[in-house]
Amino acid sequence: MAVAPEALGEAGGLRVVCAAAGMALLVPADTSVLEAVRRAGLEVPPACGDGHCGACETRVLEGEPDHRDGVLTGEERAFGETMMICVSRGRTPSLVLDL
Repeated sequence: MAVAPEALGEAGGLRVVCAAAGMALLVPADTSVLEAVRRAGLEVPPACGDGHCGACETRVLEGEPDHRDGVLTGEERAFGETMMICVSRGRTPSLVLDL
């Protein structure tokens, strides 16, 4: 499941570990986490794609999300327990998600 650290720096990507599926993905800077997990074959609920409906809310097991949605409250963002994978990224180079 490892992604070489140098690959992260070169691509400007985010390493996302899908804990339930047992896979790791490198999500390029120009690709949403939602799009990357769908391409990897994981089924996720349909979402608006702009961070306003909340359908793609996903539990964060490790790492710090960079919230870019319009759904979570300030308190929920501070806790960092969930994120909207259609628009949000990571403040840390790697996130472990409950997918």
